[in-house]
Amino acid sequence: MREARDVIIKPLITEKATRLMEERKYLFRVDNRANKIEIKHAVEEIFKVKVQSVNTIRVTGKFKKVGVHTGRRSNWKKAIVTLAEGSKPIEIFEGL
Repeated sequence: MREARDVIIKPLITEKATRLMEERKYLFRVDNRANKIEIKHAVEEIFKVKVQSVNTIRVTGKFKKVGVHTGRRSNWKKAIVTLAEGSKPIEIFEGL
């Protein structure tokens, strides 16, 4: 199994993410090869919380054009982690 810090890349802080925090749901950018079980264990290990469920979404990179050059952003994966009832909130999001 991989290290927890290799699975969770960074937290996602958006308007939608801040609305979901009221429902004990947190968004993270995760490694493309990570599965739900690895994500659950990584969040529990890093933040010392109890995870109820994990939903994952693969985000397809967009095509971009700069002048005459065309390119593509890379694909990435995000996870919506729901904390168990009675679990404390994740501290990294407390200041928001």
